[in-house]
Amino acid sequence: MATIVHGFDWPDRFVVGTIGTPGSRTFFLQARSGADLVSVAVEKEQSAALADRIDEVLDELMAEEGNPFSVPTVAPDGLADHEPLDEPVAEQFRAGAMGLGWDPSTAQIVVEAFPVLDVEAEADEDGVVEIDPPEALVVRIPVGSARAFAKRTREVVSAGRPLCPLCQTPMDPSADHVCELPDEFR
Repeated sequence: MATIVHGFDWPDRFVVGTIGTPGSRTFFLQARSGADLVSVAVEKEQSAALADRIDEVLDELMAEEGNPFSVPTVAPDGLADHEPLDEPVAEQFRAGAMGLGWDPSTAQIVVEAFPVLDVEAEADEDGVVEIDPPEALVVRIPVGSARAFAKRTREVVSAGRPLCPLCQTPMDPSADHVCELPDEFR
C-alpha cells in the first residue's frame, strides 16, 4: 500500500503548539495551507530536539562562505507566531519517527513526521526489513520561517511547569513539592 503524504510545500502556517494545562499538555506539530489542516501529536522531547536540530542546520548553512542562502541569525520579527493551534485539532497520527533535511534547490528546510508503527515484519532474503508507513507529514519551509518555527517551539516547550531549583524536576502547582537535595549538596 502506498504511503499517504500530507505535503505542505509553502504552508500558510507551521507550528508546534499544545492542548491542555502544564503537566498534562499534548504537543502537536500543525501545518495549514488554506483549508488543509493537519495536526500530528508529538512528544515534548521530539519538539525540543526538532527545534535544536533546525537551528543547528541553519547555523551550518549560515556559516557557508557568503551565507549563500541568506539564513538569518535570529527569527525575523514579522514571522513570529504566538497564536494558539488552529481549530479543530484532530490528531492525524502520533509521530514515532521524524526526519529533517535541506533542499538546496528551493532553499528550504524539510521536516518529516511518520507515525508510530505497531507491526511485525519479516526480513527479505538479504535480511532487509522494509516497512512503508501508512502516512507521513512532509513540510517544506524557507530559512526565515524555520528560524521562527524553532524559536516558537522552544518557547512552547519551556512554558510548562517550573523546575524545582533544588532537584530540577517539574513542580506541580496543584500539589506540594517535596524533594531531596542532590547528593553533592548533602
